[in-house]
Formats: sequence, C-alpha cells, structure tokens
Amino acid sequence: MIDFQNGSFFKLSPVDPATLMPRVGPLLVEGENIIAAFKAIRDSVVFTNKRVISINVQGITGKKVDFTSLPYSKVQAYSVETAGTFDLDSELDLFFSGIGQVRFELKGNCDILGLSKLIASYVL
Repeated sequence: MIDFQNGSFFKLSPVDPATLMPRVGPLLVEGENIIAAFKAIRDSVVFTNKRVISINVQGITGKKVDFTSLPYSKVQAYSVETAGTFDLDSELDLFFSGIGQVRFELKGNCDILGLSKLIASYVL
C-alpha cells in the first residue's frame, strides 16, 4: 500500500497503457478505461476514467502485488507543478478525504497539464 503518512510516491515515466492492461485489466469495472499509465522500476500507476490504481510490486520474485484503488470521488483538492528549466520533473498532489495527500512525481516528458485537465473533469 502507498505510504500515506509520507505523502510521496516514486518517480514515474509515461508508458503505453496497453503494457499494463494484463496486470490491471481484471480489476477494471464495466465502462472503466485506462486514460494514462506510468511506470517506475517495478511499480506503476494507472489513471482510469474512475480512479487511480497504484501497483506496488513486492518481494524478490515480484509475485506479490499490492493494488491500491484511489477513487476520484474522494479527491477534495489537487495541485500540479509543471517541469522547469533545471527541475525537469513535474508533480501531481491529490488530497483524498479520509486518507490524506498522495504525491506522484512524473518525469519530464509527461503532459502534466493534460493530466490535470483529466482529473478536473472527474473531480469538479
């Protein structure tokens, strides 16, 4: 599970959503589609049209996997920080009722404003 006390996650790079479909496909409900997908070394995050799903691969073999579902209906606020000249990473902070803040650090070539617009369309 995500460390909600720390509030920070891991640095993520954009990936083709199809690459994560075998892993998250069985979790999706009818009418739910992957909008954006990001991957770190072993862990991943998927943004769907209903929620954010974090995938935390555990153990040496990676057979044990924790899936955390974060529904947009629980987002009370969010913040976006774009990449700069020297700081090439962007950040997305989501504030969930009853959970707290979750921060996603996204590597430079991410369309953070497009992701922000996506989240706004489901949260507002």
